[in-house]
Amino acid sequence: MAKAEGVKKRAPVKTRRPPVGASPGTLIADPAARRSELRLTLISPEKFKTIDKASIDDLNTHCDNWPVVWLDCTGLANIQLIEEIGRIFNLHPLALEDVVNTGQRPKVDFFEDHAFVVMRMIDDVKVHRYEQIAVFFGRNFVVTFQEREGDPFDPVRKRIAASLPNRLRVRGADYLAYALIDSIVDSYFPPIEAASEEVDGIEDEMLNTPHKHQMRQLHELRRDANVLKGVLWPMRDALATLIRNDVPYVKPETKIFFNDTLDHALRLIELVENQRDMLTGLIEMHLSLSQARTNDVISYLTIVSVIFMPLTFLVGIWGMNFDPESSPWNMPELKAYYGYPASLLFMLAVAVGLIVFFKRRKWL
Repeated sequence: MAKAEGVKKRAPVKTRRPPVGASPGTLIADPAARRSELRLTLISPEKFKTIDKASIDDLNTHCDNWPVVWLDCTGLANIQLIEEIGRIFNLHPLALEDVVNTGQRPKVDFFEDHAFVVMRMIDDVKVHRYEQIAVFFGRNFVVTFQEREGDPFDPVRKRIAASLPNRLRVRGADYLAYALIDSIVDSYFPPIEAASEEVDGIEDEMLNTPHKHQMRQLHELRRDANVLKGVLWPMRDALATLIRNDVPYVKPETKIFFNDTLDHALRLIELVENQRDMLTGLIEMHLSLSQARTNDVISYLTIVSVIFMPLTFLVGIWGMNFDPESSPWNMPELKAYYGYPASLLFMLAVAVGLIVFFKRRKWL
């Protein structure tokens, strides 16, 4: 999260699009895209099998022999591979175009035999770098496309490998897609809760002693909250679309689970909204505390100046070049035997008298 010693840099969101006038469904790889690797998970009620670094031949060999197939493609550099995957699973070319053109808004599109879901997951919590993940699912397959390694799917993989009874092996591809999407949504809770704890810590520090670095931290946290809001609201709309639409490859009982994921998304939005409101209030409080502290400093400096004004006046008068020999009116005090200590005592009495006066008026 935000650090006091430096300004946090945000990873830019780049959207690469085909050239103007290109044919719809044209796939163009980003030069910075990672190398594509496949991971194939074959699922049946009785058993499962995982093939790391799978190939197209593995797809052609195993896909027709298992009730549910989950293909995870990490890296979007190999356009030919992505096109071949689209051909095998009959994925719509416009959806594949959105896969390689990262930076899409979270959404859901329904086609005749499959659904296409675009989500954004937090790839790096420290800099709040987001990664697009695309999920295709139909009657017997789930295909996921990620920009780079790293995802919140390990709990789902462990559940697939768990002993029977096992919902992920029995309920079909739509339930597997739900489990993956639910993992993406739930992955937002830890960073949001960590940010809330940091906000509470900054509030406690501010109530003790406000510092300049706290204002920078608050602005960075509010900027992060605004980014989260921009991601979570369309994600909520996408989940609501999944629940409302009536397609044959999403069973009614699976919609109940999708509704639970929607509740999680709404909870995340509430947390972010509350966090933004609290951050706005803390920023205003920091400004008020800083202004009050400045006013206190100015008040003390003013009081000190007022105390020294009569003393400076007296010192200025006694410091003038009077000649008591020329006239009795030329400050005869200059000849007084105890004139120096008497003048110091008089100035001290003036200063003490002013302090007592200020305290009685409650200015100090």
